[in-house]
Amino acid sequence: MRFFRNGRNQAIRIPREFELDADEAIIRREDDRLVIEPIRKKGLLATLSTLCALDEEFPDIDKGMLPLDDAEL
Repeated sequence: MRFFRNGRNQAIRIPREFELDADEAIIRREDDRLVIEPIRKKGLLATLSTLCALDEEFPDIDKGMLPLDDAEL
């Protein structure tokens, strides 16, 4: 594989057998290697399952308010 210039960027062509099934990728350097990983979009449930539970109490924002049935408009 040979490098070439694309404007001011160094580039390579990725052979078809190494194509990634994604529209975007992350590239990082590990010592003298470049690692390219596809960015796969997760669904909402998959994203939510990665979140940690919150340990804090939420304030009671309805405290002191009239019930909806008793509200005067």
